[in-house]
Amino acid sequence: MTQDPERRGRSLAELYRTVAPRLFRDLVDSGLLPADGERSDQAHVEWKCFALYACVRGLVAAGGFNQETGRAIDVLHDAVLTAWEREPGGPETIEVRRARVSARYSEYGEIGQAGGKSGAATVARRLGEAAARHMTAPQAPPEGLAEIVGSLHEALAEGAAETVRRKE
Repeated sequence: MTQDPERRGRSLAELYRTVAPRLFRDLVDSGLLPADGERSDQAHVEWKCFALYACVRGLVAAGGFNQETGRAIDVLHDAVLTAWEREPGGPETIEVRRARVSARYSEYGEIGQAGGKSGAATVARRLGEAAARHMTAPQAPPEGLAEIVGSLHEALAEGAAETVRRKE
């Protein structure tokens, strides 16, 4: 496992940069999200938050939660937020994006902690449901979106954990 928290954070930022957009395209290609327009922009912004949360989950799963993991999370966030700031005039300011990330992390964290041991078996589904609601608000998510979003999130979290474990 990578012992240097800065390297861990940078490795996951690179994973996020390369994988998260491809997974969003897969969601759009599923036909469950609009391909363009304001609704697609909203879904994309929400996916970015959810994918970033998956990377954090993977990092914690691989290294536990300690000072080094906290530092790696900071490096990951700094790299991703810096990239977001460079994006051309998106639908929201970086301050609004930061507030959204904070609110989603709080919500997703509560979902992950709810239910004890029995809740662990359903966390992907419950996280997927929450993210799907945000992606399609104020409309209800279409049938199947929550399951796909939750599965992609879990795959990204597992990929993030494996990235941390394999980097030296």
